[in-house]
Amino acid sequence: MSTKILIIGACGQIGTELTHKLRQLYGTDNVIASDIRKLNTDVVNSGPFEVVNALDFNQIEHLVEVHQIDEIYLMAALLSATAEKNPAFAWDLNMNSLFHVLNLAKAKKIKKIFWPSSIAVFGPTTPKENTPQYTIIEPSTVYGISKQAGERWCEYYHNIFGVDVRSVRYPGLISWSSPPGGGTTDYAVDIYHKALSDGKYECFLSSETKMPMMYMDDAIAATIQIMQAPAEQIKIRSAYNLAAMSFTPTEIAAEIKKHIPEFTISYEPDFRQKIADSWPASIDDAYAREDWNWKHKFDLESMTVDMLEHLK
Repeated sequence: MSTKILIIGACGQIGTELTHKLRQLYGTDNVIASDIRKLNTDVVNSGPFEVVNALDFNQIEHLVEVHQIDEIYLMAALLSATAEKNPAFAWDLNMNSLFHVLNLAKAKKIKKIFWPSSIAVFGPTTPKENTPQYTIIEPSTVYGISKQAGERWCEYYHNIFGVDVRSVRYPGLISWSSPPGGGTTDYAVDIYHKALSDGKYECFLSSETKMPMMYMDDAIAATIQIMQAPAEQIKIRSAYNLAAMSFTPTEIAAEIKKHIPEFTISYEPDFRQKIADSWPASIDDAYAREDWNWKHKFDLESMTVDMLEHLK
């Protein structure tokens, strides 16, 4: 019996690459991509695709039954900067989509769930450097609040109902294959595009804003690795800290200049600066490395080479 997978939010920044990778691993027909609308994209055209509203329990349940789904990857969410503009909808989408999936697992209709958390769960009172797994969590954004609540519900459904749900706290994610999606860390995606197209970039964060980041290849690898690990290795059922690198806009610009010497950067911090200031500068992910043998491959140097090669 091959595993049947449903990805909700498959057209998003992470969902796009996750879908392709899972189809390589499990076979195209075993991975059902879904999203709120059907766009003319690779994800839609390269295999089974369904239109689904993540807020509609009956739609999700119907897909699970029709396709005999074993595992759901719930990637639908309103990201940090976008969520601040529409708090009520962000809360509704980020929380109720999770409840729908948790309740399907509780009813034994699916076997396993991946739900992403984020460094947005941390807030201004969290230790900034090498943020530990267990620490003060007082988020100051709608996105962060929804992720914090989601972590607690995941742990609750595991402890009380035996639901096999797994999660990681993604740092800022950088990818060449999909455009920025409204996150505070998205400057680190946009900067590569603008470096190639304009030779300059105006950054919406200040020059020394240091944040934890990860190349998308590593994020996808971690996501699949935690899902494939034996259940007894997954000891944290809220969400694991996950880390690869930390850098500032100044540092990423300097790395780009090695390849595009004429590149320039300027700074015009906006409302996203306050969000960035509330997040950690670096993350301690010792538990992920110990429990399920997590290792990252990309640092700032190797990521920059790969990003520029692909975008060219």
